[in-house]
Amino acid sequence: MFEVISLNEYAVFVLIAIFAGFVHGSIGLGFPLLSTAMLSTFIDLRIAILITLIPTVAVNLFSIAKGGNWRESLGQFWPLAAWCLIGSVIGAWVIVYTDPTPYKLLLALLIFLYLVADRSSRRLLSKALRFPRLSQFGFGMTAGFSAGSTNTMVPILVIYSLESGWAKTVMVQVFNMCFFSGKAAQLAVFGTSGTFTLQIFLTTLPIAGIAAGSLYLGQLLQDRIDIHLFRRIIKLVLLILGIILTSQVLFSLFGM
Repeated sequence: MFEVISLNEYAVFVLIAIFAGFVHGSIGLGFPLLSTAMLSTFIDLRIAILITLIPTVAVNLFSIAKGGNWRESLGQFWPLAAWCLIGSVIGAWVIVYTDPTPYKLLLALLIFLYLVADRSSRRLLSKALRFPRLSQFGFGMTAGFSAGSTNTMVPILVIYSLESGWAKTVMVQVFNMCFFSGKAAQLAVFGTSGTFTLQIFLTTLPIAGIAAGSLYLGQLLQDRIDIHLFRRIIKLVLLILGIILTSQVLFSLFGM
């Protein structure tokens, strides 16, 4: 499944890791969504998930370590992270044993959902949130399955956080906690199925270091960046990626 990549392809992976890592450091999220979406425009989605697995783990660990007060968030929101883990196991199993092409369309739809959800603060699901445990189960399983099958849970978590009225600090902490639980599930499924190999680990380990370094740079410069302009640029990039991914799936499925 994973053949030796060329130097040109590796250079592209490095550039994507730098860009996605910087974005994650600047706004607190975005590495798995951006890196997977960008890679998926020219390689198989399953391969894109495998390539970004170790770099995403590195980014999440670094973000959690630098976030501060994460134990308080863990104590309050651990059920959400636990359901994300279970959902990720199911999603990862699906992406390993089924055709990944349709899930590229799911990734595109999740991008569009993120773009819509990130603009809205309306309490669309206020009734569901009256039952915290039930809502954590529903959102956690959905976000986890999305993470396992497409490497993306941000849109689901953004909707949940907006409806719950979380502060930005809590949002970033909980997101990274859920991201990490999803990565742990993927590692377990991909490792036991033989999909994630030592070759992939060794190939992507340097990219993980580069991504973590870029993340740190983004954190250092976040106060000097016009965050509103930066977020608009990121949304435009995501919109373009979503359109490209949708077009590719339609051409593949219907021969358009």
